[in-house]
Amino acid sequence: MNSRSNRFQFFPFIICLLIPLAIGAIGGFLTFESVKTWYTTLNKPSFNPPNWIFGPVWTTLYILMGISSYLVWQRRKIVSGYSWAVGVYLLQLLLNLMWSYLFFYQQQIGFALIEIGILLLTIIVNTFIFYRINKIAGLLFIPYILWVSFASYLTYSIFILN
Repeated sequence: MNSRSNRFQFFPFIICLLIPLAIGAIGGFLTFESVKTWYTTLNKPSFNPPNWIFGPVWTTLYILMGISSYLVWQRRKIVSGYSWAVGVYLLQLLLNLMWSYLFFYQQQIGFALIEIGILLLTIIVNTFIFYRINKIAGLLFIPYILWVSFASYLTYSIFILN
């Protein structure tokens, strides 16, 4: 790899961070009202985290996604399959947003449960694709996989309890 493709570039890095953070902000907008109203009325399992934890966890995950996408972007000219990697990445971001829409905005727990399963599979595929391009980029997705696995179980539990 030549040194030019490995050199840090500030503006692309910021754009890579802003894309997932913007998706997160839209998701937050979709969930804001329901978290204070509808969500409080649901029966939740004992392992349901306090509401305040979700913001910091998701912000951290979106930042990790942005860093990961930047690492992949840096290698865009020297790897094959870059456009495929971007497509899967954008798909998982869209599915991430769709879960918030289905669960909180539409209050459709069953559809959100199906959707989060598809999201988790897409994240796993994204992880492997990114790992092939840049090992660190792939590894940065592991906390995301773990959190969405937990969120899947939480969604399932809420679905069963309600």
